[in-house]
Amino acid sequence: MTIVDTPRETAVTDAIALVERHAAHNYSPLPVVASSAEGAWITDVDGRRYLDCLAAYSAVNFGHRNPEITATAHAQLDTLTLVSRAFHSDNLGPFCAALAGLCGKEMVLPMNSGAEAVESGLKVARKWGAEVKGVPPGRANVIVAHNNFHGRTISIVSFSTDPLARDGFGPFTPGFRSVPFGDAAALARAVDDDTVAVLLEPIQGEAGIIVPPNDYLPTVRALCSEHNVLMIADEIQSGLARTGYTFACDRWGVVPDVYLLGKALGGGVVPLSAVVADRDILGVLRPGEHGSTFGGNPMAAAIGSTVVSILARGEFQARSAALGAHLHGRLRELIGDGVLAVRGFGLWAGVDVDPSLATGKEMSLRLADRGVLVKDTHASTLRFAPPLVVTAGEIDWAVRQLALVLREAGP
Repeated sequence: MTIVDTPRETAVTDAIALVERHAAHNYSPLPVVASSAEGAWITDVDGRRYLDCLAAYSAVNFGHRNPEITATAHAQLDTLTLVSRAFHSDNLGPFCAALAGLCGKEMVLPMNSGAEAVESGLKVARKWGAEVKGVPPGRANVIVAHNNFHGRTISIVSFSTDPLARDGFGPFTPGFRSVPFGDAAALARAVDDDTVAVLLEPIQGEAGIIVPPNDYLPTVRALCSEHNVLMIADEIQSGLARTGYTFACDRWGVVPDVYLLGKALGGGVVPLSAVVADRDILGVLRPGEHGSTFGGNPMAAAIGSTVVSILARGEFQARSAALGAHLHGRLRELIGDGVLAVRGFGLWAGVDVDPSLATGKEMSLRLADRGVLVKDTHASTLRFAPPLVVTAGEIDWAVRQLALVLREAGP
């Protein structure tokens, strides 16, 4: 008997095999091969549809192929895509002005990836420390939090507490002090005269959507002001309407000195990130001290301006707040039935699954079989972060699939 693979088996298997042969194995993706997407749904190479509950780690906040954003991209393709910063382009000024206004700041340093924004923010903080605060050369320190995730460059993994991020990648960049997240007293003890910045995620994403105590960020803000230290908020995942606010810091009424932005800033179309601060901070950079060939390119700037205009209307913040309350309510109904805890705000939830039932990776695979795409973190935690265009009905359906998977995994 001759066994013939079905089209799905052939298409999916061949696509995955090609990646496995020729792409570095720095990810462990689910066995789903996306071919197209729209709104909150992804379609694979065989036409099977999946509800996207990851949104490319919050890069697709406004939905796959958002009509306003894709219209901007199509129009810009017909005019100008790249000149580098060797010349001015007509989109850069309007983008920087709009983003600065959204953040309530004066200046923008446009970059590409989130990790670039973090690296750029660290460079700016050290330069500010040297030129404005007067920290002696080679003595500046930056305070960070345990279990942080700010990217995977050498400097960033130098202050990671995750062995997977660090092992084998030394020697590491000095100048960082790590303290427990949410512990303002420990942070206060770590500050000295050579501290130039405190770098934090307002809500820790990769750690499992960890929300700090309500007095934490306001206390950090006060400490930074008291000691002439820059408060840098990494809002790359938590920002741009994900938590029901433009920035997660807004929930606590905190305004950092520096915003680090990325992911959704590019509308799910192009890599775009930024460091946003006032002139007395970003003004320390002079020509030749920092740069990027693609940073602030005309295509990204045009798309970024559209994203800022969408955020200025407030509709996605409102959707995230209302639908987030619905999502968290439905997920909490599963506590005691295979779920141990649910954390987060807006359309961002960390769901701790009983590890005796399955690992987070196993749960992700089982949910994918049912048409729901999530990703695990820290062994048994699932992250739910759908595009903000998701509907209440789609949320209900996804939670029902989780309930079924938990029931099947039960004793």
